[in-house]
Amino acid sequence: MKKAKIILLPLAILLFLSFTSLHKFYVSVTNIEYAAEDNAFQITSRVFIDDLDRLLLERYGVEAKLATPNESKLADMYIEKYFRSKFMVAFDGKQVPYTFLGKRYDTDVVICYMEISDVSLSEIKTMSVQNEVLTDLFDEQQNVVHVKWNGNKKSFVLIKENNKGMLNL
Repeated sequence: MKKAKIILLPLAILLFLSFTSLHKFYVSVTNIEYAAEDNAFQITSRVFIDDLDRLLLERYGVEAKLATPNESKLADMYIEKYFRSKFMVAFDGKQVPYTFLGKRYDTDVVICYMEISDVSLSEIKTMSVQNEVLTDLFDEQQNVVHVKWNGNKKSFVLIKENNKGMLNL
């Protein structure tokens, strides 16, 4: 009887696991920090490489092959194009332009660098951040946004149905 239990227990566990699937967590993290010495908001956005790779293929038909020796020469252009369509910042209700500075890889994440320059923080009353990155591909996508300025910090978790966060500066 003990032998039967020893054999049946692993089989039961294997059977149970075969009917459950691992659920991937879809998340990006964006840090927006005011650098007083540069009068600029410096922005870093971290997105999983495989998710962004899949998005570039599905949305633009580009096999980017991110973080590989065969990475497409068009990858940077399409990543910037995508961010410009899905990530926006507004001061006092008016959208502001940002410079897309580039990207780098860290393990399984691509880090995109952006900057809003010539910011006169004392003249701004409100800031809103709209982040729809990857929400068009993954319904479960969550975009965490941290904003730091003059010793203050505010964080948002933005989702497909609620993609904008606003704060008073």
